[in-house]
Amino acid sequence: MLEDLLTGAWQSVVFGVVGVALMAAGFVLVDVLTPGKLRELIWVQRNANAGLLLAANQLGVAGIVFTAIVTSYDDFAKGLASTVVFGLIGLAVMALAFGVLDMLTPGKLGEVICSDQPHPAARVSAATHFGAALIVCACIA
Repeated sequence: MLEDLLTGAWQSVVFGVVGVALMAAGFVLVDVLTPGKLRELIWVQRNANAGLLLAANQLGVAGIVFTAIVTSYDDFAKGLASTVVFGLIGLAVMALAFGVLDMLTPGKLGEVICSDQPHPAARVSAATHFGAALIVCACIA
């Protein structure tokens, strides 16, 4: 029983580190997709549009990691591998969705996201990021 507890605790730590690393990659992705420095936009300029997009991205990545863990194989290594693979696929799909939305809308979406004024396009972009993540979640299950 103690061995199972220690094994579960260790696996939680490993999955947690992988999840945080994927969320950090999501941060970098949003930073690349938007002009300027994301840290500056959100924490210094208090840009609500950029904050909303990043929040949707982080929740999407967390949803993918959650789904991959919950549906993970009985084998820890396979479960961990599927978490990494689906997490990276999710990030790629979110980037693709952002690019497609940018092509379908007037102007540059990244510039709209960086605008000081709240913009409805930020909500649409956030929903697109989160929706892309949900698609990946469905593919895991």
